[in-house]
Amino acid sequence: MGRPVLDLESVQSFVAIAEFQSFTKAAEALGTTQGAISVKLKRLEARLGCKLIERTPRLVRLSAQGATFLNPAREFIAAHDRAVAALSCECRRFRLGVAEHVAGPEVPTLLARLNERDPALTIEVRLENSRSLLDAFDAGDLDAVIVRQEDDRRDGEDLGPEHFGWFAAPGFHQQPGKPLRLAALAPCCGVRDVATRALAGAGIEWNEVFVGGGHAAVMAAVSAGLAVAAFSCRLAPADTIEVGERLGLPGLPASRIMLHSTLTDPRSRDALRTLAAAYREHRASRRGATA
Repeated sequence: MGRPVLDLESVQSFVAIAEFQSFTKAAEALGTTQGAISVKLKRLEARLGCKLIERTPRLVRLSAQGATFLNPAREFIAAHDRAVAALSCECRRFRLGVAEHVAGPEVPTLLARLNERDPALTIEVRLENSRSLLDAFDAGDLDAVIVRQEDDRRDGEDLGPEHFGWFAAPGFHQQPGKPLRLAALAPCCGVRDVATRALAGAGIEWNEVFVGGGHAAVMAAVSAGLAVAAFSCRLAPADTIEVGERLGLPGLPASRIMLHSTLTDPRSRDALRTLAAAYREHRASRRGATA
């Protein structure tokens, strides 16, 4: 018996279902119907002779064989895309904004995945605060942004929650009766606003002893034991600890990470879907590693 011959659309359907964990969302991303991708998945499973997706009324997940097949399936699609791109001289530009309090170690993974899928795509990345990036996006200066959810925005694709805490160096000492020594980004930073509102609501005095200088500079100041700062629990410096309970600081509300985009052509939309899937995957793996 010869090896099974795979068709591109069936493999694309399987990968989309695996990435979104939803037949409905996968169909929307591929511009087709739920019934159509179900048929393509069944065709693929029949050719491979194994079950790839386990589906219940409440859950869609990979089978053991599906998890094994997922990366080779992505490589199959990427090889197809590279072959098609090699015949085209069309060079396109992807202007991506990522908020400083959202960007993390997954950014290189995102960019590598995009470049693998579409070598003709030139990627430009801009790191700023969420508000500045949304303004640039609304002005047409960016094609897509990954930012914290703003209170006045209800559009965009939800990539998941972001939790925050108060972090400081293990040896940080707060003198009793003195204002909290706070390190923060520029006044327009949304995380700073959330932190200072929480302190004001709890009646805690604070003094910004390190202001501005960018996210990396604030991280360095906190690691050095100069002050406390509000960080995403996912992105806090590795040499710091959560000190909110020890110092009696108020809890910080969670936020949502949103993807906004104006891309409409099929190839760019595919790149965007790859971007969102890679971001979700990396966040999920980080949660699993810290659980």
